[in-house]
Amino acid sequence: MKLEVIAFKKTATTVISRLYIDGHFECFILEDTDRGLKKTMSAAEILAIKVPKLTAIPEGMYEVDITYSNRFGKDMPLVTNVPGYEGIRIHPGNYAVNTDGCLLPGTGTIPDRVTNSVIAFQALFQKLIPGVKNGTVTLEIIRTISIAN
Repeated sequence: MKLEVIAFKKTATTVISRLYIDGHFECFILEDTDRGLKKTMSAAEILAIKVPKLTAIPEGMYEVDITYSNRFGKDMPLVTNVPGYEGIRIHPGNYAVNTDGCLLPGTGTIPDRVTNSVIAFQALFQKLIPGVKNGTVTLEIIRTISIAN
């Protein structure tokens, strides 16, 4: 299963993207500010640029697993091997303050936020469960757009 998160709007505080599963639109994704990080950068380069809890994860390819989250008290999707980050999850939340670098799904968008995050998360999670059980789930983050006015 391949997930693609393709940015279409950036502001000074957030990135809003479309998430596709195997080429089909699933939902919107809200993330923290894009600071131009790339997975190909060294950990030292990433940590020199990253603002903790206010920076989107580096652009690149990752794997997604489902593991137990102590914070949420249940199984949740985990984005693995993110350089310079720990515990990056896909979870509900509507505002950048809810992310700490994580990806927040939503059914719609309003400037700097997503809407109906719980509904979008539940639908996405139900699709991820069999994907993880049946093989590898990859996640590609693509943010090659300019800042919105």
